[in-house]
Amino acid sequence: MSSNPSFQFQKDFEVRSYQVDPDGKLSLTALSNLFQEIAWRHADSADFGRNLQEQNLSWILSRIDITCVNLPSWGDSIKVFTAGRGVDKLFAFREFLITDPSGDVLARAMSSWVLMNVLTKRIFRPEKALPPELFNPEEKPEWQPGKIRLKGERLKSEKLRVRYSDLDLNNHVNNTSYVRWVENILRENGCHTLPFLINYLAECGMGDELDLHLYKQGSGFVVEGTVEGKQVFLAEAK
Repeated sequence: MSSNPSFQFQKDFEVRSYQVDPDGKLSLTALSNLFQEIAWRHADSADFGRNLQEQNLSWILSRIDITCVNLPSWGDSIKVFTAGRGVDKLFAFREFLITDPSGDVLARAMSSWVLMNVLTKRIFRPEKALPPELFNPEEKPEWQPGKIRLKGERLKSEKLRVRYSDLDLNNHVNNTSYVRWVENILRENGCHTLPFLINYLAECGMGDELDLHLYKQGSGFVVEGTVEGKQVFLAEAK
């Protein structure tokens, strides 16, 4: 369990060569993968993770807000922490923290999730699956990932098609695949990626063709993803 008293679960990792970008720093996509991995490990350790699949239930990431102090480099040892941060109506909140071995903060994130029946698409109240000692339904975090509003000047558009490697266990696009698409269009056009916020708005699957639109918004950037004109996600590099 966690050595940080404000968090409930912790794992040590080493930054691998395949997780860094051309600058030698942990990529935004790899950072998102670490958050996803620690979330599932925590959930599985307390029986509200993969065992829910027997009931056709799955946790669906709705939003995640990432802030960064100093991204780790190839070969660095890091500690990744997570904890439940309460429930607000249909949303369960999970916080993440990454530190170096001495405890200096490298990155933080707050995320919101819904519990969905993957066959009926019905949303369930998270209290039905979450242990109250880990996700107190009376607790609501002050820091909640915000709603992104699309505005600004469009800089570029491009198309991509959902491929097999983009899919997760439910045959839907993995939440980190969206992050990879956004990271690519941002970095290839000289834009920064952090701080980062993404809103997942609709599902897409194998063979779907997405239109990605990059916007300049004040000092930051927004990326919109649509399928046949329907918004699938909005991401913001703030």
